Amino acid sequence: MNKYQTLAANTILMSVGTFGSKLLVFLMVLFYTGYLTPAEYGTADLITQTANLLIPLVSLDITDAVFRFAAERRGGRTEAFSVGLRVITLGSAGLLLVIALLQGVPAVRAYGFLLASFVIASCCHALCAHFVRARGNTALFAAQGLFNTALFIGLNVLFLAVFHWGIRGYVLSTTVANLITTGLLVFRARLWRYAGLAPRRGLRRQMLRYCIPLIPTAVFWWIMGVSDRYLVKWFVGSDANGIYAVAYKIPTILTILATVFMDAWQLSAIAESGDRRAQARFYARVWDAFFSAACLCAGSIIAFSPLLIRLLAAESYYDAWRYIPILTLSMIAAAFSNFMGSVYVVTKKSTASLWISLAAAAANIALDLFLIPRIGVQGAAAAMFLGCLLVFLMRTVSARRLLPFRLAGGKLALGALVLLVQTAAMLLRPRGWLAAQGVSLIVLFILALRPMLAAAQTVFQRK
Repeated sequence: MNKYQTLAANTILMSVGTFGSKLLVFLMVLFYTGYLTPAEYGTADLITQTANLLIPLVSLDITDAVFRFAAERRGGRTEAFSVGLRVITLGSAGLLLVIALLQGVPAVRAYGFLLASFVIASCCHALCAHFVRARGNTALFAAQGLFNTALFIGLNVLFLAVFHWGIRGYVLSTTVANLITTGLLVFRARLWRYAGLAPRRGLRRQMLRYCIPLIPTAVFWWIMGVSDRYLVKWFVGSDANGIYAVAYKIPTILTILATVFMDAWQLSAIAESGDRRAQARFYARVWDAFFSAACLCAGSIIAFSPLLIRLLAAESYYDAWRYIPILTLSMIAAAFSNFMGSVYVVTKKSTASLWISLAAAAANIALDLFLIPRIGVQGAAAAMFLGCLLVFLMRTVSARRLLPFRLAGGKLALGALVLLVQTAAMLLRPRGWLAAQGVSLIVLFILALRPMLAAAQTVFQRK
């Protein structure tokens, strides 16, 4: 297979385990809104998002280093798993100690160990899944994704609908599903073979040098995507935060699609690293197809946002549709940023995005503090979009210095303009706003048609 066929094949395999599973989780929004009030949903969401902040701190983001070094074809780098396991073990012990020492704090006493179990289970699952994917076992990676999701959904039904555990059931369903799936991966991939390996000191140093700069980057991304939830709860209330959390879930269909592609794309980008000119052409062609498809997907979500809320959430959450268009713009900007970030993965320049993430996170918090007290929840959505846009622009400049590939600036500007016009028409509802949605989708389809056909031709051509 050529490199495009390999990318397509990996994307399809990743889709089975990632898209299918995350789509089912996406569809669970209706279930959650039926069993949790907006205030309860908002609290449960804050717990899980706090856990997402702690995961890179506890694990030192070592799972990214495990993937990058285990994916190297020369030498195998099987010791990478052993390094990752040791780091996560020490980090988990440190987290449990901190939780034990903070039992005097009411919030920690109520949810501390529940939070810790979520974090530790997520770290262990990520370590095993990343290693399996890096070693090229995409079939097992896909299968474990489906298994994890099926288990997650079953546990949600059991904990929320049968046991009525509310917030605790919401969090525990993820924790238990991750623990059981981790056990499956250990057994099927026989990962115990790598747990006791004595890693080379040089490898350990290289991995830590690679992953430690990723920690503040992960924290800054968390600030970008999550800090607004705390500020919405503070300035507007728990009910508003619950509605905002549901609105945030809808555009994640775009994030799911982008994640599926990026999982496959990183493997192909690493494998094809070498000839810079050939690599730049590869990046340019893939970027053209990715950009076009993502814009069309984003436009569809914006156009059908009121319908999606009616289908996927309880009636008490209907106002959430008003925040979906701007949040969709945020998601697509973040997806494009992640594509640019793949350059850092390939070149092992993990520090390159550190200051970019810091600047964007600071700007995001400043905008949140300015906009949320004045225009409420919509201010949080607007601040997130502006922050993600800033990251994309800065990463584009930075990444193309490391790997100068063709960006097709004219198409990028046109796609962005169409999405902005479409968003404004949806939110302001001027005369002819429905026609504006239709025309926007037609334009985005035309923009996507040629690169998608070219991508298909490349994939299906004989070597």
